[in-house]
Amino acid sequence: MTLEAIEQICKSFEEVTEDIKWEEHLCFNVGGKMFLITSPDLAPVTASFKVSAEDFDLLIEREGFKPAPYLARYQWVWVDDISRLSAKEWKILLQSAYELVKAKLRKKRK
Repeated sequence: MTLEAIEQICKSFEEVTEDIKWEEHLCFNVGGKMFLITSPDLAPVTASFKVSAEDFDLLIEREGFKPAPYLARYQWVWVDDISRLSAKEWKILLQSAYELVKAKLRKKRK
């Protein structure tokens, strides 16, 4: 999996924006809230993303995954190489991350 392919998946979702945070992290957002953080300048490319509580427990058991620094309490995981996940897995997990963050936005707007 490439960063470009991940970008395409993220950009297929409605109202997604991207920006650079902390000088080196490419972030994907919905409603101004992040759902994916990547480190494009690292080799291999790493990423952190929001997951459900169930996925959190399953993913951190896999090789190359761990709770995301500073964000684990919000069910974010970090992967040491984006190629550890297939395109199909990325599509499912990114859709979920996007939906989880977007759902929180709706609650705040009410």
